[in-house]
Amino acid sequence: MASTDLKNQGRYPPPSPHDPIEEVFPDVFMVRGSLQMTRLMRINRNMVVVRNGDELTVINSMRLTEQGEQALDALGQVRHVLRPGYYHGRDDRYYKDKYGAKFWAPEGARTEPGPPADRVICEDQPLPFANARALLFKQSRFPEAVIMLEQHGGILLTCDCLQHYTDRRFTSLVTKIMLPTMGFPLRMLVGPMWLKALTPSGGSLHPDFERIMNFEFEHFISAHGSLCRGGAREKVRMAIDKAFVEK
Repeated sequence: MASTDLKNQGRYPPPSPHDPIEEVFPDVFMVRGSLQMTRLMRINRNMVVVRNGDELTVINSMRLTEQGEQALDALGQVRHVLRPGYYHGRDDRYYKDKYGAKFWAPEGARTEPGPPADRVICEDQPLPFANARALLFKQSRFPEAVIMLEQHGGILLTCDCLQHYTDRRFTSLVTKIMLPTMGFPLRMLVGPMWLKALTPSGGSLHPDFERIMNFEFEHFISAHGSLCRGGAREKVRMAIDKAFVEK
């Protein structure tokens, strides 16, 4: 159950339309939803929930409707909120305040939007759920992490660095038209705008992506796009080659 009644709801972004919570693997849940960027531009975004006993960790947080929150509370108690990506976080403070959850982020993560981190995501430290580890980008201008769930054949969780699209669900007509021209075809890809923003002048993030390939994984979920169930590692390999090798 939620631990805190929020008195000043206006300080938090309101919920956006989303699908019901879906258990995509045992104790791993996904919510596909949306974010209204401008009056005409709405994009897709996703939230992952990992259950460890009766504790829940929210990854790439997304505020849910009242009905969605009731379904979330039925799964267990939200104890942790984890933000692997630099550019996300608009709903982290809501979860921290509502549930009294510990907030996890890489060292140097932005504090606006979102609160300062209670726990730092490190490669050599445990995460708030079992059978998982983090990888932090070493070459990027700003902190970014990916999470490897070593279960169900391996599930790679990312924010913006890698994205997988099979449809345009929750995107507006304007967004549907713009996405292909902006470098977002329906496939696995390295986030083009993210890559431009986080690559240092004269540098390359290729070595960091090659470190991701040291993981063994079959499945993939990012903060945008669609679930990739099976064959994810091969698709990530092709996306990395297309971004860095086929130039």
